[in-house]
Amino acid sequence: MIWIALILGLVEGLTEFLPVSSTGHLILAGHLLGYTGENAATFEIFIQLGAILAVMWEYRARLASVATHAFNDKPSMGLVVNLAIAFLPAAAAGFLLHRLIQTHLFSPVTVSAALVAGGIAMLVIERASPRVQVSDLMAIPWRRALGIGLAQMLSLFPGVSRAAATIMGGMVLGLDRKTSTEFSFFLAMPTLLAATVYELAKSWDRLTASDLGFIAAGFAAAFVSALAAVRVFVHYISRHDFRPFAWYRIALGAVVLVFAYFG
Repeated sequence: MIWIALILGLVEGLTEFLPVSSTGHLILAGHLLGYTGENAATFEIFIQLGAILAVMWEYRARLASVATHAFNDKPSMGLVVNLAIAFLPAAAAGFLLHRLIQTHLFSPVTVSAALVAGGIAMLVIERASPRVQVSDLMAIPWRRALGIGLAQMLSLFPGVSRAAATIMGGMVLGLDRKTSTEFSFFLAMPTLLAATVYELAKSWDRLTASDLGFIAAGFAAAFVSALAAVRVFVHYISRHDFRPFAWYRIALGAVVLVFAYFG
């Protein structure tokens, strides 16, 4: 069973911060591997935590600088305020709609449809090439931060992708690719940590000592793969656009929809 933990950990780490939907990939991978249900949901919380800690480790110096100067440096305080503003819409909607979403939207068909729709939206945004007005993470106007937070609400639908919603939302609102991507990474930290703590509080009683090895393997795989994915992704976007990710989403979603339709 450890190999299942390693595969799902790799899937989580490689997709969490890319605009391809980690939740969607985990749902599809879980169905392919036959690993679904309450235990799978609890396991996914831990591997998501591994991915979150990886991006926090990657940006540890910048996080420490912002935390240290938040009360005496206007740009640092501005970033903290912007993250709080962007965090609230999805947090509130997620809290209110969590049960409805989990009950009705977590299926390969709905995920695949969202993958295709999101991929098409990414192609449209890339073709429109919105005018860049903000190219500094520390100088994002609060109204644009709120707009990104509202865009993040779309990611509550499994398959949309939190990274895709926030990165592409940022670009539509005038942020350049690098700034929009970095803000998405920073926004992921409070968003995913809050979701993880909430889910752990509900799922803690399901854990047993026999689960520890399985969870540790998945956690480690998610941490290492997320760290690598973030570094490669930041390097990639400095030279390329998001069209390959859009076409990948469309192709994957279409294949799954065809298989679902023809049984």
